[in-house]
Amino acid sequence: MGCSVCLWLVVSFCRVWGMGRGTRETVLGTLGKATVLWIPQEFQDLTQRFGVAVWKRDTEDPHSKDVLLKYLDGNYTNYNPSQNRFHSSNFSLEILSTKRQDQRLYEYITSKDTEEKVWQIQLEVYEPVSDPDIQVLSWALANDSCTVTLNCTAARGDNVSYSWAGLEASTSSPCAHNGSLLHLSYHLNATSLACACTASNPVSSSAVTFNSSACSFEQRGSARPGPNLVLAVAVPIAVVLIFVGVFTAIHTGQLRKHAPFAEDSEVHTIYSQVQRVEKQKIPCSPPGTEHPSCTTIYAAATGLPPDTAQAPGRIRHSPRAEPPTPQGRSPLSQSPDAEPTTVYASVTLPMI
Repeated sequence: MGCSVCLWLVVSFCRVWGMGRGTRETVLGTLGKATVLWIPQEFQDLTQRFGVAVWKRDTEDPHSKDVLLKYLDGNYTNYNPSQNRFHSSNFSLEILSTKRQDQRLYEYITSKDTEEKVWQIQLEVYEPVSDPDIQVLSWALANDSCTVTLNCTAARGDNVSYSWAGLEASTSSPCAHNGSLLHLSYHLNATSLACACTASNPVSSSAVTFNSSACSFEQRGSARPGPNLVLAVAVPIAVVLIFVGVFTAIHTGQLRKHAPFAEDSEVHTIYSQVQRVEKQKIPCSPPGTEHPSCTTIYAAATGLPPDTAQAPGRIRHSPRAEPPTPQGRSPLSQSPDAEPTTVYASVTLPMI
């Protein structure tokens, strides 16, 4: 009873791993590229002897399979020629453009009468690794030594692993490390120190080099700081600029509010002194005139108004004459190059 159970378990285990029907191998496929499913020479010889072969693929349903191709005595039928290509010279199957859904278990079966041979291929699909990028997370200078923390990352790729190594291929190199992060410390005079980061997965790999001179004073700005350092520098500068802008706007508004309105200096009207005087000994007009009474005289002037103390009659403008200054008032002024103005001269009324 116990031996029967053990034998049944062994047979079941062999069937699960394909040992009961054939041998399984793993093939790595690159996403978007062609993948060839090869069969060993033994199965090629059996196919030529039997003359019958079938390519199949597992589906999501464990009880069904997709038939991809049938071969019979030198002729074959490809059921999906847009995706697969059959090579009759070695009976291999080529997937033209590998997709993620192609990651399945494939079977190549050749048989004759009651004899059947199965070759199983497990296809694993990977996206290739893109070029990695090295970012300086932190750095510090102390005692002529530079200490940096580097992070190596690749933007694309499946199951990516990272490793660091020195270009001098020495096992004692400070660059030797497995993982994306590298804590590196070296003397500033070690200008020849260079570390290479390699990003790889089962189907591809790519490398990039970090030069130790990136920590020197001359090239300190060439190393890309981490996001925390950028924020620590950019945020205070932005706050200061905002405060300066607000203060300037408020101060400018106050100056405009209290500033007097500009006066129009193009045209000015100047009014001279008007006063009532006593009876004049000299008549207001020379004898023989038709109008003996005093009149108001209007004079056109381009400078200051005439002196009101002149004798009545026609007044000629003198450029050097200055108007009288009434008590309690400031004298009126006018720029020499101002436009012509109207001046009202003195008016003297006669005594009755």
